[in-house]
Formats: sequence, structure tokens, C-alpha cells
Amino acid sequence: MTIQDIQSRKEDQTFDCKSIQIDPKALAIAVVAFANADGGVIAIGVSDKTRTIEGVDQDTQKLNELLRVPFDFCNPSISVTCSYMPCTDKDGNENRILLMHIPASSSLHTNQADEAFMRVGDKSRKLTFDERVQLMYDKGERSFEDTAVYGATVHDLDMNAVAKYVNLLGYNKSPMEYLRENNHFVTIDKNGDEVISVACMLLFGKNPQNYLPRARTRFIRFNGVEEKVGAEMNVIKDVVFEGTILEQVEKTVEYLETQVAEHTFLEQSGKFITRRDYPKFVIQEMVVNACCHRAYNIKGTEIQIKMFDDRIVFESPGKLPGMVRPSNIRSTHFSRNPKIAAFLKTYHYVKEYGEGVDRMYRELEVNGAAPLSFHTEDFILKVSVPRVTEKLVENGDGGAEKLVENTDKLIEKLVEKAIENGDKLTENRITILRLIAGNPYISQSELAESIGISVTAIGNNIKKMRNKYIRRVGADKGGFWEIIE
Repeated sequence: MTIQDIQSRKEDQTFDCKSIQIDPKALAIAVVAFANADGGVIAIGVSDKTRTIEGVDQDTQKLNELLRVPFDFCNPSISVTCSYMPCTDKDGNENRILLMHIPASSSLHTNQADEAFMRVGDKSRKLTFDERVQLMYDKGERSFEDTAVYGATVHDLDMNAVAKYVNLLGYNKSPMEYLRENNHFVTIDKNGDEVISVACMLLFGKNPQNYLPRARTRFIRFNGVEEKVGAEMNVIKDVVFEGTILEQVEKTVEYLETQVAEHTFLEQSGKFITRRDYPKFVIQEMVVNACCHRAYNIKGTEIQIKMFDDRIVFESPGKLPGMVRPSNIRSTHFSRNPKIAAFLKTYHYVKEYGEGVDRMYRELEVNGAAPLSFHTEDFILKVSVPRVTEKLVENGDGGAEKLVENTDKLIEKLVEKAIENGDKLTENRITILRLIAGNPYISQSELAESIGISVTAIGNNIKKMRNKYIRRVGADKGGFWEIIE
């Protein structure tokens, strides 16, 4: 993270800016909210309203008061990590910004007034009594990540996988030192023996299923629109994916891609367009969410992904976590397994916390499909993803027209936005936006081929629109384009 990143980044689920002049009691609210949610970073010495760089060195007494906030104003105290970033302040002097790294906690924290807060988007929301009780229960599940795996030793860990992750993080010590010094992955028990945590085994184990046999993903495909048993059993595929969390995600997404059909039809403009039964992003995000947020302390079953003719149902052990409900799931986020979530975020599978579900809703909507539906049965969360082309089949040509209509409305909004900003969207840029709306994973070479201009010209047009009308989500390879409405 750089000074430019801090000044340009929006406050969100895991990031906030605070002035050096903030009252310690007010800072405690933000610290508590982050610890009760997914953790995060607070940049102190930066105005949260104007993003003016103030620094912290000019007021040593105030700085010391703020450093004591996680201990003196939070109950129980929160084990934060602090670092400093050199900067030039608004007066042109050499200064520093304090970065306060708050971990996602397995305890419920309150401020001095015994008020509990939780980070929801870019706000610290005060919890009701019932919400506090529910959050305490959910945080009990969260602590399972740190539970010791009986009988496991460091010899059960794949140190090459650890080394790869450490390299991505930019960690300058050895892989073994990382495990011993971070996230309680490897600890020492009272007998002096090294203990391996559940999170460590799931992320870096040579064969996690030796110790956690149902920590796996199973894909089942049915013939028809319902699940039948006995003599009428209609299972036509049954595949199990094991390994680490990352391996399961990669294998499952890759296999699901072989099961998703594509359909080509003629749109109003006279051009042939291709639509998938299920948007690629939705498939990937659902697999990631299932592996990331399942309750691993429920050991009697695995994640089950059931494909029917009209839908895919993702069944994951555990209810919706924290304060997340079907009514607020597009804007509220809570990681049941924050260490696994942070790991997958490093590999660009988890987007900015809270954005993935909203993106799924929008992709289904722009494709003319029904929204996700949620249902809890006993201790299993079931999320149904509707087949996009099911609606096209029902509506005939009207389904295709609906898809075109949604894209046309989106382009109209962007043109209006450009006019308001005193900008101009050329015909080529409008075509680029239209193609991206239809396929967020489209490459620059594919855009060039579709429009009939050079890849260099595509790159120049994208550069002009980037961070105004489109943004890149994830890595250049494997990421996707998102339109900024």
C-alpha cells in the first residue's frame, strides 16, 4: 500500500482513514467494528473527508493516546499490529502515517460504554442485543480455524505451497517462520510440541482429508429438475474434489466449466451472440463462497453442488454467518473463516469483501435471469442459482430482447454520465462497453477482433475509460472487467 493508494482508495469493509485529531473513544468504535467483522486497516493521519495528509509525528501525546485505544478503550482488548508509512504532510514536512492493522477476532468486542459495533460496508454499525447474541454464537464457529488438528505435524504440510503464498505476500522470512509467527498456524503446546491449526491444514496440508475427511467438495448432476432416490435415482455424474482449499476451488471451477452449456442466438441487431447457462463469475464466486464460508466444525457432510436441468444448488454446512441475511446479503459481509478468506483474497479469488455477492446479482440480472434464492434446512445453507437460458426458453424471442434491453439501458446511463462529466464516449468506446457488458472476461485481442481495430487502439480506449467507466477486478490474467455505473 502506498500514499497514493491510501488517498485514492474508498473506505470499505476493510479500510478506513482517520485524522490524528480523532477522539480516542471515536477511534475505539472503528477498531471494535473491524475486529467484530473481517478485520481491516485504519490509516491514521489522513483526513477521512478530504484525504489531506496530516501525519502523526507533530502530536506525540495524541499519537500515544491513539496507540492505547485497542487496550484501554476496547473490551476485551484487541491485539492490533501497528506500522508506519513515511510521507510528506500537507505543509511539506517529512512525516509518518500510522497504519493500524486490526485482526478479525473470534471474540465479541465492545467499547467502554459496553456498546458492540460491526463493520458493514464503510460504516461502523451499532448492534442490537439480539444481534450481539447471534454474533457471539457465530464467532464461536470462527474460532474453529485455530483448533488443533490432532496428530498432525509439520511433516504433513506442503512447504512449497507455503513458500508460494509467502512470496505473494512479500514476506521476507522463511515459510516455516511465517507459519510460526502468523495467524496461529503453528503453535507450541504445554508439552513443547508443535501444533497445527485447522486453517493451516486446510490451506497448506499435503492431504488435508487425512485429518478432516469431509472437508471436500462433491459435484452431483441429476437428470431432470428434482432429486430422486431408490429405483428412480437420477444421478448421472458424481465427482469428489479433495486437496487444499485452493486446489478444491481450482478443480471444482474447472470441472463445472465443462458442465455449463452455451447457446448462440440471433439478437435484434442481426448479430449472433452467445449466452452461457450460468455466468462464469457466478460459478466461480459460488464455489469460492462455499469453500470459504462453510462451517468446518460441522464434520458430518461435505459441500455438495447439485446441478439440475433448470438450476444449480450449492449446499454448504452452516447457516448464513454473522449478521448476514438474505435481505442484506448484497451489502453485508462476515467471514466465518477469516484466515481462509484472507488467503483466497491473496490469490484474487475473494474480491473486495462484500462485492462478490452484489456482482453475482448484477450479472444474473443483466442476463435476464432470476436472482439467487436462499434456504436453510437443518444446519445446511442451500443457495439456488437459476439457469439463465431457462428464462430465454420460456420467453422465446422476448428473452433475447430483454438481454439487449438491459444492455441498452446500461449504455444509456454511461453516455449520460459522460455528458455530465463533460466527457465523450466515441462509437468504438461504446462498442467496447457493450461487449464487456455481454462478456466481462473478454480479452483485448477479442475486443480488437470484434470491432476491427488494433489491440493497441483497444488499449488506448480502455486507458481513457479506466476507473471512470470500467475497472479491472483481479489480476490481468484470470480477472474480469466491471462497468462502473
